[in-house]
Amino acid sequence: MASQNMDPAAASSTAALKGTETGGSAAKGSVTKRLQQELMTLMMSGDKGISAFPESDNLFKWIGTIDGAQGTVYEGLRYKLSLEFPSGYPYKAPRVKFITPCFHPNVDDQGFICLDILKDKWSALYDVRSILLSIQSLLGGKALPTEINKWHSVHQVDWNSPNQLGLTVSFGTHPINTRVVSQVV
Repeated sequence: MASQNMDPAAASSTAALKGTETGGSAAKGSVTKRLQQELMTLMMSGDKGISAFPESDNLFKWIGTIDGAQGTVYEGLRYKLSLEFPSGYPYKAPRVKFITPCFHPNVDDQGFICLDILKDKWSALYDVRSILLSIQSLLGGKALPTEINKWHSVHQVDWNSPNQLGLTVSFGTHPINTRVVSQVV
């Protein structure tokens, strides 16, 4: 029970653990309360194609899913993500990455996402729901190449061409995503 609801970054440091036992316990409690509230909000939202739940009993580690948006090359695909919340949440952004491989110019080969709201544009007003909807929107929108994945830049993939992107995505599927494009028109 002691490891329950523990910030993953602080778990390995005994100094950090001592800090959360003394002055940090009130802050930890407020983060826990906020995450419980966000879980309820997400469950009650009724948003299609997104979900997230704590991994086991730890509110600081969640597993999320995103369905590819209709009318895009990601339609019919489901992606799994990990979300890790720091003890400074919501004032510090969570660490979010794809578990399921995702072939997109804003996702590197380790699954990390280049999305401004997860970096320099983070605000305490964002929540798990807005993060998942933003990532889902990123997959469904016009993709602009970034420097996050050098392969995409070198191979000059036309990310706005459904024909080329559809073929590329079909080769980048994972066991959770078994759809294969048989013919590109």
